[in-house]
Amino acid sequence: MYLEAKETARLYQLLSEKLGNDTTEAMFKYIDNKTERSVEATIQTLATKEDLAQVKYDLSEKIGNSVKWMFIFWIGQFAATAAVIVILLGK
Repeated sequence: MYLEAKETARLYQLLSEKLGNDTTEAMFKYIDNKTERSVEATIQTLATKEDLAQVKYDLSEKIGNSVKWMFIFWIGQFAATAAVIVILLGK
């Protein structure tokens, strides 16, 4: 929730009356710093376009390698099955 300047000033005034200027000032600084650190931490965890492009590249490379090895596996299976059939039919 974002407070407008007028609302912030009113809140500052009310808190200053109850808590004193020093305490209110310290509290506002604490909240500002905490909010700023939270936003900075969130920004650091966000992915950039370059990050997403790298992940896409890595996935396509991994899938390409998987397809290559699957093709080699199935060719080998086909050759082994064909050899067994030729041996059985040859007898």
